[in-house]
Amino acid sequence: MKRLKIITILMIISVFIIGCTSQSEKQSADKPKEKEEKTELMISAAISLTDALDEIKTIYEKEHPVELTFNLGGSGSLAQQIQQGVPTDIFISANETWMDTLENEELIHTDSRVDITGNNLVLITNESSEINYQSVDEINPEDVDKIAIGNPESVPAGAYSEQALHHLNMWDELNDNNKLVLAKDVRQVLTYVETGNADIGFIYESDAQTSDKINILTTVDKDLHDPVIYPAAVIADTEHEKEAADFVAFMEMEQAQKILSKYGFKK
Repeated sequence: MKRLKIITILMIISVFIIGCTSQSEKQSADKPKEKEEKTELMISAAISLTDALDEIKTIYEKEHPVELTFNLGGSGSLAQQIQQGVPTDIFISANETWMDTLENEELIHTDSRVDITGNNLVLITNESSEINYQSVDEINPEDVDKIAIGNPESVPAGAYSEQALHHLNMWDELNDNNKLVLAKDVRQVLTYVETGNADIGFIYESDAQTSDKINILTTVDKDLHDPVIYPAAVIADTEHEKEAADFVAFMEMEQAQKILSKYGFKK
């Protein structure tokens, strides 16, 4: 009899434990899962990449636990910010010179550096303009009042433009006659031409594709300037080296390359 009571008590305890366990499991199942914490990546990138990066951001954030924030501008200005210690995880430049500068100062992880894409330099005018140059060497100071280019000191597109004009022995004449308007980046050059504040301007082909207010007059001969290459690298003092390296690697992959191509970039 005593043994029977013990068995009964044990059965009651077992039922109680099972019930509590089931209830606990049910509550766990009903409880919303906590969202995976996202890593914030600050990416300083050439402003000409704006539209492509916006699309890449949407795709990348869906597949990775990161939040991408872009600091867009002229490559020289961005590189100088990094030199001054502005928190940055990744740098994407519109030329090799500024990336070389940061590499020489040991401000990037050298082994992370890759060339992700390229571009063409084009000469544009307002859609309503009667200017119809077929090549850059047709530019005549008597035809135009102002020519917009990026500031060669900080804007790669401006440096490429200066190289081309020097090769054609036109830079000094245009500069001496105050024909050149220096912009902070290629998007500002585009705006100057769109609004008629400049008669013609030098920008990237990818930027020209974003506007229906301008016409492309001609593509600048690649022999007149250094190759337009966009290198990317992880910044040396990043706190998110793996996540940053993963994004740089993604920029080389087919999915990202298709998006870059869509916006006029050419590797």
